[in-house]
Amino acid sequence: MERHALEFVPENERHGSARSLFAVWFAANTQITTIVTGALAVVVGLSLPWACLAVLLGNLVGGVFMALHSAQGPKLGVPQMIQSRAQFGFLGAVLPLLLVIAMYLGFFASSAALGGSALSAWTGMPSGGGIVLIAVVCTVLAVIGYRLIHQVERWISVAGGAVFLYLSYRLLTGAHPAGLLHAGPFQPGTFLLALSIAGTWQITYAPYVADYSRYLPTRTSTAAPFWWTYAGSVVAGSWMMCFGCLAAAISPKGFEADPVAYVVHLGPASASAVFFLVVVLGVLAINVLNLYGAFMSATTTVSALLRLRVGGVSRAVFIVCAAAAGSALALLGRDGFLTTFENFILLLTYFLVPWTSINLVDFYALRKERYDVPALFDPRGVYGRVNLRALAAYAIGVLVEVPFVSTSFYTGPMVARLGGADVSWLLGLAVSAVLYYVLLRGRVGLPGDGDAPAPGAGAAGGGEEPATTVAR
Repeated sequence: MERHALEFVPENERHGSARSLFAVWFAANTQITTIVTGALAVVVGLSLPWACLAVLLGNLVGGVFMALHSAQGPKLGVPQMIQSRAQFGFLGAVLPLLLVIAMYLGFFASSAALGGSALSAWTGMPSGGGIVLIAVVCTVLAVIGYRLIHQVERWISVAGGAVFLYLSYRLLTGAHPAGLLHAGPFQPGTFLLALSIAGTWQITYAPYVADYSRYLPTRTSTAAPFWWTYAGSVVAGSWMMCFGCLAAAISPKGFEADPVAYVVHLGPASASAVFFLVVVLGVLAINVLNLYGAFMSATTTVSALLRLRVGGVSRAVFIVCAAAAGSALALLGRDGFLTTFENFILLLTYFLVPWTSINLVDFYALRKERYDVPALFDPRGVYGRVNLRALAAYAIGVLVEVPFVSTSFYTGPMVARLGGADVSWLLGLAVSAVLYYVLLRGRVGLPGDGDAPAPGAGAAGGGEEPATTVAR
């Protein structure tokens, strides 16, 4: 079992190569939920060529932001959301943490619902039983932790890649309706909406990324984790989303009615067990990451508020509770899946984009990869309890998005003027980044620059292990 939860990973426990990150993010994207996400580009009204172009561009752009977080892991040796304390303060980071926990549970539920459907069709068990079984397996993997997760993701990436290569061939060479490849007129508003869906898919991985690179040696270059993460996530994400676009364009009703059955039945009936197995493995690949991330985000929140030490028992309790909550959501949200899921991922855009923008500006532009790691665990440390300037930049970034939001439950007044386009996430990225840089520039002290920690800084509060300062 992994010994570390929130603690800094010392150099003598670092291991592995950045190449392992390719398999983690390839496996996380080679799954049915990614296919369903890509299909939304056709569902919202794009022809197949424009839909594929939109999801490709969305992955290429969104993948940049998520992969930039990957370099934070080996440089700092702490979980992704612990590092947010440097921007928002020891207690101020609780706000984005709560949003991220909701995201983890929502994605866990949506993937579990599809996994439960696959297990039900494969074995005949009730779909609710399949959801619970998936949760149990993911719980065991998350409790054991980092090293086992990397090993499992490696094997799933191989199996998923091979099977979906075959299924892609079957999809491409099967019967197609006339005019399938006819692009038709360009619809800029709908195109930008589909691009936003794909870009959001990648950006919502941002809170995950450093969790799976934090054990890499500190000598790891910034470029290596970025490119291996980017390649794994963008290649698999673009592939699976284009697969979903093609499936939805060929058989809109059949795919929307049961995406799992549609994908499995692309292959011969005699091998259906193999295809069902790969669908379930893909769900396990992403849901163990959701569960592991929910555990660390929840414990980061609780440790900030209650100064709780996370041991083996409490680790298991947190993970079991997160799995139970995600499974309950999956059981409640099985009906109307595509509509609910579309609204969910669009909603996440408006809250996570300003966070990732602030986090990356702080890491690369202001602090230039240099942090006082012990102060991340100390409410009296140099990062303070609450950073009001960071919270202001975050809140304004979210508010700027509101007039440009386009969802089924709310449409901003600027959407119609833009032809139905949703450009809110682009504005959120730019405004929060500029505001944070302007408000914090000149106020950021760097380790080694004569910046004296506040009294008590360097003690890892709440029972968390002390760490050494990491400076580039």
